[in-house]
Amino acid sequence: MDRQAFQSDRAGKVIRVRGPAAYWAFAPRPLPPELNWTPPLVSVLSRADRALAELSALARSLPNPHLLIRPFIHQEAVLSSRIEGTRASLSDLYAYEAGTLALFEMPDDVREVHNYVTALEYGLERIRELPLSLRLLREIHGKLLEGVRGEHRTPGEFRRSQNWIGPPGSTPSNAPFVPPPPSEMNSCLDAFEKWLHGESDLPPLVRIALAHYQFEAIHPFLDGNGRVGRLLTILLMCLLGLLSEPVLYLSAYFEARRQDYYDRLLAVSQKGACEEWVAFFLEGVAVQALDARARARRLVDLREEYRDRLQSERASGRLLQVVDFLFARPIITISNLRAALGLWQVQAQRYVERLEALGMLRETTGRSRNRVYVADTIMQAVQEPLSARAPEPAEGAQQ
Repeated sequence: MDRQAFQSDRAGKVIRVRGPAAYWAFAPRPLPPELNWTPPLVSVLSRADRALAELSALARSLPNPHLLIRPFIHQEAVLSSRIEGTRASLSDLYAYEAGTLALFEMPDDVREVHNYVTALEYGLERIRELPLSLRLLREIHGKLLEGVRGEHRTPGEFRRSQNWIGPPGSTPSNAPFVPPPPSEMNSCLDAFEKWLHGESDLPPLVRIALAHYQFEAIHPFLDGNGRVGRLLTILLMCLLGLLSEPVLYLSAYFEARRQDYYDRLLAVSQKGACEEWVAFFLEGVAVQALDARARARRLVDLREEYRDRLQSERASGRLLQVVDFLFARPIITISNLRAALGLWQVQAQRYVERLEALGMLRETTGRSRNRVYVADTIMQAVQEPLSARAPEPAEGAQQ
């Protein structure tokens, strides 16, 4: 790590790590820094707060929150994992959950994304009974790496050796960033946990932005730090009452601006650019909250359209349940539909054929057995670009 690149000690200190091959590392100072509340920063905070409050209110009013929110969790999992280099798509993830492994070429990538969904749902359940603690972060990390490529990198345990962030082949001496060595890391983590549990006058979204930076600067795991750090933002939004349901997929903003995301996190450590990082984070919240609200409305409208159409044809209540199931799992087989809803084989077959005839499902394999069906319109509602234009970034929140 280049000592000269770290021009400010505002966010932390550069320390010399002795040994056969000595190197420099960075240890973040305890939170929070003193922020300079410029008008642009206040403006973007106001916009983010307003957009997130409107999204949360809509989520509370959803007729069937669990089914309609699940697509957002899946989209967050896909995009957060993509930042780390996976190539799996949302369709791949749904196909995996439908038990149709033969449909995609990247089973390792898809398992990693599926683990992200599992880890997020586990964390959301656990914060109902356990404080957001270092213990919980370790548990989430264990879920994230279970049975995938990082499973040999001590899942569920904080690192006991040095790691670093840099291109393949880099070392601590030439990597752009080296987090604190284990001896310093543990004290950084203790201070971080105390800050999470303590009282603060900072606005909650600003606290979350600073928490995300701090976690990434400490980098306490050998693998999976980026994904755990982004999971942490969602858990904090729900824990602090900013979201009633996990409907914000902030990773879409980070993935679309991946280099900016990395650069702004690094600039906090190197230049003390805390306000710039916070503004970038808040702009992401504002943009993605508006996007999620529009998509949630689109899904609600589509669900009502489907239900009205079926009810006008005197469809059974069980068929309406099948339609609801499609919003949670828009790629299905007859066997997993039967298992999920407790249907007889002949019932599941009849319902799927009815929805296929109505254009709500499309068979994708062309086979006579083990057929796979996709609800294209639901997939489009979750993935396709919105026609409404996102707001321009605020001054001081560069793209």
